[in-house]
Amino acid sequence: MMTWDPLLKDLRARREAARAMGGEARLERQRAGGRLDARARLEHLLDPQTFVELGALVGSVHRGVVPPVPADALVAGHGLIEGRPVLVGAEDFTVMGGSIGHGTTAKRQRLAELAGQERVPLVMLLEGAGERTQNAFERRGRAPNDLQTLARLSGLVPMVCVVMGPSAGHGALTAPLMDFVVMVEGASVFSAGPPLVKEATGEEVTKEELGGTAVHTTLSGVAHNGAPDDAAALDLVRSYLAYFPSNAWQYPPATIDGPDSGPRALDELVELVPADPRRSYDVRPVVELVADRGSVLEIEPAFGRPIVTALARLGGEPVAIVANQPASKAGAIDRDAADKAAHFLEVAGAFHLPVVFLADNPGVLAGTVAERQGILRHAARMFSAQAQVQSPKLHVTLRKAYGFGSSLMAMNPFDRQTITLAFPGARLGAMPAGSGGRAAGVDDETQELLEHAELGGAYSSADTMSYDDVVEPSELRNALLAALRLASARRAEPAAPAHAHGIRP
Repeated sequence: MMTWDPLLKDLRARREAARAMGGEARLERQRAGGRLDARARLEHLLDPQTFVELGALVGSVHRGVVPPVPADALVAGHGLIEGRPVLVGAEDFTVMGGSIGHGTTAKRQRLAELAGQERVPLVMLLEGAGERTQNAFERRGRAPNDLQTLARLSGLVPMVCVVMGPSAGHGALTAPLMDFVVMVEGASVFSAGPPLVKEATGEEVTKEELGGTAVHTTLSGVAHNGAPDDAAALDLVRSYLAYFPSNAWQYPPATIDGPDSGPRALDELVELVPADPRRSYDVRPVVELVADRGSVLEIEPAFGRPIVTALARLGGEPVAIVANQPASKAGAIDRDAADKAAHFLEVAGAFHLPVVFLADNPGVLAGTVAERQGILRHAARMFSAQAQVQSPKLHVTLRKAYGFGSSLMAMNPFDRQTITLAFPGARLGAMPAGSGGRAAGVDDETQELLEHAELGGAYSSADTMSYDDVVEPSELRNALLAALRLASARRAEPAAPAHAHGIRP
């Protein structure tokens, strides 16, 4: 007579093999390199004892010449982050270098499919060699892959990727399709690794030179933030997701009773922002001062430096902040800054975060290098991204906003701003009066009139309601809090995905 004992014994053995990953020797090698293994990474990322594995038995069957592969080199499932459900997948480098087999492909697709179906965030932890060479030994029928599904998910659920070691090929393509990418120091991501590069081009290059953390966080912009180690990267993911709803059918979670959610005067702001528009300063302390204390998370701090993009809380409400950075190129918006801001605005708009614009720029970057890099096209992309934001937009001209630079920073009447403010002395115009007058060859009297008109630009605009008000710097936080209060009635309407919800990489 048949009993359950052998069936349960076989199931338990298969599960145990999956949990053993690549074996103790390979796990110890992973730990010796200062890295967590795939399962330990998920334990650190998720709330304690909430991980539920899916697809543990993928790879447990001997197929053709390929022996069983523990969990097919991808530990996947769901759990909670701060009490909210998320779907997670972690490539297991101790099993066949974290490579992607046919079973892994199905598992990755299942995760992406569930994220859309259940409307929960998706987090992928990458450390793998890409497509498995043994896939050639086994035919696979026509089926969707996760990259197609990730593209369709864009803007519907938050998607986060952490590159935690070498990542190549199909696995690496996950990164640029997701909203937020973190790279651990020593990690690398590339379409093809150094051996293939040498074979194809003759170029000899290390993994770090080809696609290391410094390359992608400062030069290419493929990754948004770096982290010193696995634990810091996973903590950053938890912090990032706290600003967002679980999906585009919800509003961001507010903490109105936070420790610094109330009004306060910003008397220090006049010390941080020089009245002289030609003097440089760092806008980051301004962002920190305006936001709730301790709430600022800067995104892409090392890339596109003429613009600072940050998540923060204002009165307990998650907001996105886009600020010109006079400490870099005088705040002139270059190609990388425009691309960085455009992506950030698309993410913020997709998930209904109010956007605070702090403008202080002389326009878009001029010159032959900028033009040959297509600055107008990149700037137009940023303009389009901010114009399509449907959540509350709060604009402040701190000192100056010239030409197209003012439009990129949402100083556009009749463009759904909840509030448009300026500091006294804010300077406006098609271009700075000094350089504009000299370029036009005007006489001294006309030059003086141009400069006088520029200096009074804030009041001229306020006179026609192009600005709702001119405020003292100390009043800024309270004015922004009042604007958010005015916009709070929008939450009476059900949240829904943006009409055009795709977020371009």
